[in-house]
Amino acid sequence: MFNLLKILFKSDDLLKTAYENTAMMLKEDFNMLDISAKALRFSDKPPLDYDIYAQDKKINQFERDVRRQVAAHLAVAHPVDVSAGLALISIVADVERIGDYTKNIYELATAYPRKLTAGNYEEKLIESERIITEKFDKVARAFASSDTELAALVMKEHHSISGWCDVVVRDMIINPPEDFTTSQAVTLSLYIRHLKRISSHLTNIVSSVVNPFPRIGYRTKDTETDQDN
Repeated sequence: MFNLLKILFKSDDLLKTAYENTAMMLKEDFNMLDISAKALRFSDKPPLDYDIYAQDKKINQFERDVRRQVAAHLAVAHPVDVSAGLALISIVADVERIGDYTKNIYELATAYPRKLTAGNYEEKLIESERIITEKFDKVARAFASSDTELAALVMKEHHSISGWCDVVVRDMIINPPEDFTTSQAVTLSLYIRHLKRISSHLTNIVSSVVNPFPRIGYRTKDTETDQDN
C-alpha cells in the first residue's frame, strides 16, 4: 500500500501536494501538543499569545484541502489509484483527530489552576510523554521512507502506553490517591486519556506503512486482535 502511495505522490502533482499538506498537518500537531502539554504540566496558565483554536482551524482546513485534492485526483484516476487515495484520506483523518486532542489538553491547562503533577505516577507519565513526543518523529520518518521496521516498532510502543493509561484512569475512578484533590484526579485522568488517543492515532497513521488499505488502523494481518484504541 505505502509503496503505491509513494509512486503516486511522485507521479501526480495533486497527490504530491496532498501528501505534503498531510506532513505539514502532522508537524502542526506536534507543535500544538508541545505547547499544550508544557502549559498543563509546567505552568500555572497557558501562553496568552498562542491561539490554539486558530491552529485547530488551520488543521481542519488542511484536512479539507487534502480531501479535495484526493477527490479531484480520483475523478480522473486509473482504478488502481483508488486504494491509495482512500488510504491518504484515512491518514489525514487521524492527523486531524490528533489536533483535536491537543486542543483538549490545552483546554485542560486553561481550566486547571496550577501545574499538574501525577504523584506516584509521575515517573511513568514522564516516560509516556517522552515516547509519544518521539513518536511524532518516528511516524514522520516511517511515513516518508516506507520504513516497515520502524513502523512496526511504533505500533508495538502503543500497546504498553495504552495498557498503562487504562490502569491509571481506572485507579483515578476506583481508588484515587488520598493526597489527590478531585480536580487533580479528574484532570490527570483526562490528560492521560488524551495522550492515549494521540498515541492511537499516530499508530493508525504508521499502520499504512505495513498494512493494505482495509487494515489501516489495525495490527498486522498475522495478529488476530485488532489495534488497541
